[in-house]
Amino acid sequence: MEMQALKQVLRESGIVGAGGAGFPTYAKLDERAEVILMNCAECEPLLKLHRQLMEQCAEEILRTFDGMARAVGAGEAVIGIKREYKSAVKAIERYIDRYPHMRVQLLDSAYPMGDEVVLIYEATGRVIRPGGLPIEEGVAVFNVETVYNVCRALEKQIPVADKLVSIVGEVSHPVTVRVPIGASIRDVVAHAGEILVKNPAYLVGGPMMGNLQEETDVVTKTTNAVIVLDKSHSLIQRKNRNAAIDLKRAASACCQCETCTSLCPRHALGHPIEPHKFMRSAANKDFQDTNVFLNTFFCSSCGLCENFSCPQGLAPRSLIADYKLGLRKAGVKVPQDVKPAPVNKGRDYRKAPEERLEARLGLSKYNVDAPLQEDGYWEKENLIHKVKLLLSQHIGAPAVPVVEKGAEVRKGDCIARPAEGLSVGIHASVDGIVQEVTEKYITIVRQ
Repeated sequence: MEMQALKQVLRESGIVGAGGAGFPTYAKLDERAEVILMNCAECEPLLKLHRQLMEQCAEEILRTFDGMARAVGAGEAVIGIKREYKSAVKAIERYIDRYPHMRVQLLDSAYPMGDEVVLIYEATGRVIRPGGLPIEEGVAVFNVETVYNVCRALEKQIPVADKLVSIVGEVSHPVTVRVPIGASIRDVVAHAGEILVKNPAYLVGGPMMGNLQEETDVVTKTTNAVIVLDKSHSLIQRKNRNAAIDLKRAASACCQCETCTSLCPRHALGHPIEPHKFMRSAANKDFQDTNVFLNTFFCSSCGLCENFSCPQGLAPRSLIADYKLGLRKAGVKVPQDVKPAPVNKGRDYRKAPEERLEARLGLSKYNVDAPLQEDGYWEKENLIHKVKLLLSQHIGAPAVPVVEKGAEVRKGDCIARPAEGLSVGIHASVDGIVQEVTEKYITIVRQ
C-alpha cells in the first residue's frame, strides 16, 4: 500500500504504540526509515503478551511487518526478540524465509532490553543522540501488538477497540486476555479468578515503570499488564513514596558509590545522564552546575537505579522524574544538539539480568504461565458491563466526540474523530448505549 493511504488508515483506525506513551503509529511511517525494527523484547518483568501473540499469529505479523517496510522503502526489517522466547522464535522461523530483507536479532535476557534506545543499539549498532528520535538515525520501531493491530486494520478493517493485558501476581489463575478498551481494572482482574490477598494494590503497566491505580481506573490502548500485589509488598511501598523523605534519605545515606551511574543503560550508550551527580546536587541543594539538572531530561525512567543498583535503596529515578516535571512546568526545554560520548566498552558486563531483577523486586514467584485466553472470553463470562473510553490515550491532541448521549453504538464504531494535528480516532469497544459524553471521556453501557 502507498504510504499516505496507509497512514490515513492507521490514523482513522486509532492505532498507537501498544505500550509506553502511545505515540500514533501513522506518524512513525517515514521515508527516512532505512531500518524498521519490531520490539519483541517484553521490556518489563512478568509481561508475556508480545511473545504469546507472536507464537499464535507469526504469519500475519511478519506479513504485515514486511508490508510496512515496503511502504516506507526500508531496506531491512529486524525482529528483536529475547533468545529465551524459544516458542516465539520457532514461530518466526517458520515464515521468515519468505522475506529476504527480514532478519531476527536474538537478545539477552536483561533489563531494559525493550527500551527503544537500547534495542536499537543491540539490533543495529546505531546510537540515538540524547533527546533525539530514532528516525534521525534512519530507524522506526514498532512493538508486536502494534504490528498486529495494523494487520487487523488492513486485512479485516478492525479498528483498535480492545487490548491484550497480562494479569499476574496474587491471583488464582494468571492469564493474558483480550479486553475492551475502557474496561475497569476491577473487571479486568476478574478474568484471573480470585484475588489471593485481603488488601490488594494494582500496579498497571509493569513493576518497574508502571503506576499504582485504583480498581475503578480503566484500560487504555497502552495498558499491557495489571500486577496484583498486597499493599504491604516492598514494591508497592516503594511506589507510595514521599519526595521530601526521599531527598532527606539521599542527603543522609548516598555514599556516592556511583553504582546508579555505572549500571545506567542510557549512560552506557554515551548519554550524559549521571544519577549519582544528580543525587549529590539535589540532596545538598547545590545548583552551581546546572547541567546536572538539565541532563535529567535524558533519563528514560527505567527505574534500574532505584530498584536494582542502589545499595542504600534510594530513589534516583523518582527524584529525577520530579525534577524533570518541574523543569517542564517552568518552561525549560530539552537541551538540543547534545552529542553522545563513545559507548562504554564495559557495557556488556553491566547489564542487569532479568532473573536477578525479579528476585530483587520480590517477584520471582509470580513469574508463572499466564496463558493467552481465547478472544471473547469476557463476553462469554459476562464480566464487563460498562466501559469508559478516554479521549486522550495517545501522544497528541485528544480525539473529538462525534456521538451524543443516548446514541446506540456497535463495537468498532467511531465515537471520536482524530483532532487536527497529531491525533487518532477512538472507537466503541462494546455494543451499547452512550451514557455520557464529556471533553475527557465517553461512557458506554452494554446492551
